[in-house]
Amino acid sequence: MEILLIKIRRYFNTLELTKGFLIALFSSAFIYLNHWGFSYPIINTILGIITLYWLLREGQKVWFISGTFIGLFWFWWIAMSLKHYGYLWAIPIEMLVISFIYGTLFLTFAWSAEKLSSKLAFPAVFMKAFLLFIVSYIHPFGFDWFKPELMFIESYLGIEKWQFALLLLASALTIWRKQLAYLLIILFAYQPPLTVQGSLSDEIKIVTTHTTVQDKWNETLHPKQFDNLFKEIDQAIREEKKLVILPESVFPLFLNRSEELIGKLNYKAKEISIVTGALYWDGRTPINSTYIFTDNKITVANKVILVTFGESNPLPDFLSNWVNRVFYDGAVDYIASDHVTDYKIDEHTYRNAICFEATSEQLYAGEPKNMIVLSNNGWFIPSIEPTLQKLLLQYYSKKYGTTIYHAVNMSESYVVKNGRVYP
Repeated sequence: MEILLIKIRRYFNTLELTKGFLIALFSSAFIYLNHWGFSYPIINTILGIITLYWLLREGQKVWFISGTFIGLFWFWWIAMSLKHYGYLWAIPIEMLVISFIYGTLFLTFAWSAEKLSSKLAFPAVFMKAFLLFIVSYIHPFGFDWFKPELMFIESYLGIEKWQFALLLLASALTIWRKQLAYLLIILFAYQPPLTVQGSLSDEIKIVTTHTTVQDKWNETLHPKQFDNLFKEIDQAIREEKKLVILPESVFPLFLNRSEELIGKLNYKAKEISIVTGALYWDGRTPINSTYIFTDNKITVANKVILVTFGESNPLPDFLSNWVNRVFYDGAVDYIASDHVTDYKIDEHTYRNAICFEATSEQLYAGEPKNMIVLSNNGWFIPSIEPTLQKLLLQYYSKKYGTTIYHAVNMSESYVVKNGRVYP
């Protein structure tokens, strides 16, 4: 350990390490403050501006350190899923890999900015601002949860790309000209909190379940779990709801091959529309699906965007097969649908989304008015993952005007409208 510390000091001094750590801490504060229930717009606004201004002032080493800690602070929870496969030893290794990926990404941007600046005789700070702007368009392994503008989701500033560009421009001009007056440009990115137009529907019941990963796949516990789900449906009927929404894979089996469960759900659907998560078997591969029971018919909406290394493996086949065999007990990859699914319930159209894909830009093509999202967050509990997921849903709801109905296993369910969350 001592030798490692000596080598670190050879390349990074204490001041650089401190700067990088604090920049990453400020950039991540909005997540943890929200997680602990202390999120305030003024604090998020100030911390976000400080993060951008400070980062643009620094050189390659600080960018690398910042990126490394940002990767850790934002995404350490990804490794938590490994505990369900018995690979506790691999958790710190995966955290280090994630951190290194983001550290390398930030280092590459800083190095590129300084090289381009010297060749083009253009201030480096503007090149850094430009490259930081495009960071949110770069998604390692298809994972697009890092959006720098997300820092301002619960602030007095907007989250549109042009507003984020203004913040970067204001910071860059202030650093270049060494005049704080340029920070006034930030005022053009001001966006007051949105007010909700109209009221939320009281005809929809969103169910939260609390079934651990281990219990979910324990077939001996299924009768009790399913009985509780039908009790929730019956309660919704008694409350005269028109729609009940259950979380992702609450029926952890191939529902299309279970005539008994299909029959019971169809019978209940005579009194209330039901949206629930379950698996689907097409004769070749498993599919993560949403089942919609309404108007005397069953609609199956399949997942479009699969979780990298969770539901699909982006590696070449020979490596993918090895990873699945060693780490996932030989499980085969899921198959994704080639199109998003919109369906109607009581004259309202809903966009289908299952967990991870609800936080992807692709699902918001056409700016859907309503979206039903089913999630199972049991893989990452306890962690900040549900909080970051919620903030991303706020981001997309605010950006596209989509009302999101989110039913969750192992964390709170809620509705997001115009970027605001309603339990």
